[in-house]
Amino acid sequence: MPRVLLIEDDRAVRDGLRLALTYQGHTVDAVETGEEGLARLAEDPADVVVLDLMLPGMDGFEVCRRIRAAGDLPIIMLTARNDDIDVVAGLEAGADDYVVKPAQARVLEARIRAVLRRTGGEPRGPDAKPGPERHGDLTIDRDGLVVSKHGTVIGLAPTELRLLLELSSAPGRVLSRQQLLESVWDQGYLGDSRLVDACVQRLRAKIEDDPAKPVYVQTLRGFGYRFGPL
Repeated sequence: MPRVLLIEDDRAVRDGLRLALTYQGHTVDAVETGEEGLARLAEDPADVVVLDLMLPGMDGFEVCRRIRAAGDLPIIMLTARNDDIDVVAGLEAGADDYVVKPAQARVLEARIRAVLRRTGGEPRGPDAKPGPERHGDLTIDRDGLVVSKHGTVIGLAPTELRLLLELSSAPGRVLSRQQLLESVWDQGYLGDSRLVDACVQRLRAKIEDDPAKPVYVQTLRGFGYRFGPL
């Protein structure tokens, strides 16, 4: 049963979401502050974190950065405003997705299931090659879900890894942001293209020699993104 760590300072929201997610079959551990959340994760790891941004003490951005620095645990942030700055800052801090408050339990539960599917990996497509693939200096092992460069393993968050696997499954093929939202985020027309752009930026920072002049994940202005060609 998936374990959810909910970090939310508003007691009414916290209790309501805990009850709703528990009813949906999740095991929910709820805490009030970021400091409590980080301590709880150290003691008892979760499968996914639902993180409020506006927390007393350590804010959600810093909590997100610390969780991401420690590993690949999926993070869904809760933001009170559909503010571009908050959303982009949260995604750049390492969040995998976001939900705007007031969060509808069924929407949040759907996002959690989508994130967990990504964490567990999806069946490979028909174009997938057996064994590790070499793309320039980059090696992608689809079986082991390991990406390395010059022999050094690169730590990628689940969404970053899925994005790289999707793009590299057909080098040279252009995928629109909408297509990537559907295949990587499991979101259709309700998805936000900022998720794709922010994740591309994080991925480039990890795999490109010069993120400003990307070789692996390239932008085709007005169309979307493609992997290579190298």
